[in-house]
Amino acid sequence: MRNSRKILKGYVVSDKMDKTITVAVDYYKKHFLYDKKIKKTSKFYVHDETEVAKVGYLVEFIETRPLSKNKRFRLLNILHKDISKNIKNKEVQYDSKK
Repeated sequence: MRNSRKILKGYVVSDKMDKTITVAVDYYKKHFLYDKKIKKTSKFYVHDETEVAKVGYLVEFIETRPLSKNKRFRLLNILHKDISKNIKNKEVQYDSKK
């Protein structure tokens, strides 16, 4: 059954915990009445044993056995180290425009 595990991609939004990162995965869902695509975001706690992933990195992670109360995924690899996608920088820029 190892091949039936989910493999997801998303951006790291938090790396403040020990050996754990929070990854946001965006997806689109169609509205049932208006047929408009709505952007949704899900957050997952991902186990990062070596603590190599930083905020803004695009990562790939895989489903695994429960590692803690909320952690059900393990970091597979880092796809892109784009710091310009940094969530903290976006918030600062957004606040400064007001």
